[in-house]
Amino acid sequence: MELNRYHYYMLGLFLLFFGLELRMIDSVVLTPEATKFLAERTGHPVATASDAVAAVTGLQTNLPPKTVRPPEWLGYAMLSAGSVLVLYSLALPKPGG
Repeated sequence: MELNRYHYYMLGLFLLFFGLELRMIDSVVLTPEATKFLAERTGHPVATASDAVAAVTGLQTNLPPKTVRPPEWLGYAMLSAGSVLVLYSLALPKPGG
């Protein structure tokens, strides 16, 4: 599939809004399900210990919620990439014309 003007425009808008969102937040607290998923996939020792405790006692232990703090530069990078893509899409010819 060939990317045309509208694809670049929408991708640029998405990156612009995502960059704005990253600039507005300080941190994101994940849900318990997402925290458990990440802990299992990364082999975190707390996840394996909680699985062992659950197997022995039959009780489910709760992991503390994971907090993600994106770096400051990431928001600026998304804003920059999004603005370049939007400007690039305006320079492209319209499809079919």
